[in-house]
Amino acid sequence: MALITNRKASFNYEILETYTAGIELFGFEVKSIKKSQGSLEGAHVTFRGNEAYLIGMFVPPFQPNNTPKNYDPKRNRKLLLKRDEIEKLGKIESTKGLTIVPLSVYNKGGLVKLDIAEVRGKKKFDKRETLKKRDSEKQERREISDR
Repeated sequence: MALITNRKASFNYEILETYTAGIELFGFEVKSIKKSQGSLEGAHVTFRGNEAYLIGMFVPPFQPNNTPKNYDPKRNRKLLLKRDEIEKLGKIESTKGLTIVPLSVYNKGGLVKLDIAEVRGKKKFDKRETLKKRDSEKQERREISDR
């Protein structure tokens, strides 16, 4: 079960391939995430050297009075990936038209994991088509339930 999801990712991007990564967090950030507080809106993954970082994820402090004064809720967080995955994703990031975005944060055996995806941005007409499909599926479900 996902604790935090990026609902706009599947609408704004065409998802090509997904990966699972660990994420380096402070203790109070883990507590906050386990309470489903936070946002992946506008977050993306970038690479520096042989390390991957999640940029733009918002995690509010669990107890604001007990957090350090210099805590930044949108700080860069290091992702924990295997070396071959980092190399592969680093090449993908440098490819024109492709980017890596987070899809969801979830709990797995007491650890906080992050699903990231290799994506390509959708054009405006692709988004319109997605909306048309969604509306037609809703209409079909209504007709079936009315019978």
